[in-house]
Amino acid sequence: MDNTALAREIFLHDTYATDTTGISIAHAGEHEAECHLTLDARHRNARGAAMGGALYTLADFTAAVAANSAELAEGELHWVSLDASIHYLAPATGPHLTARCEALKLGRTTSLYQTTISDTDSGKKVAIVETTMVRI
Repeated sequence: MDNTALAREIFLHDTYATDTTGISIAHAGEHEAECHLTLDARHRNARGAAMGGALYTLADFTAAVAANSAELAEGELHWVSLDASIHYLAPATGPHLTARCEALKLGRTTSLYQTTISDTDSGKKVAIVETTMVRI
């Protein structure tokens, strides 16, 4: 089974991200990941843009997939978010969002990942999230 298929199988158990929010895994490479979210009414704030919490959930989930991607064959998830900082750059009106995450610094017990969320159709960056992951 390839890494992306394995990630989809394992992270299917993250029901908040996959079922409630509707995030899908497009790609899981070694210390990198890409996830997608199609916005609908449940994701939007009173102004019609994506709620910040929906963007954060997309980034947090994508970082978890990226951080755990190198060890998916073990069937256990060793890396979780310790800290995150989100920078909103523009309203996310969608309807399709893409989150791409990559490792900036890999450590033995902590690592730093950066996730960029873009409007899939226009390519406009809507948020950048830096996440410190800790190995548990």
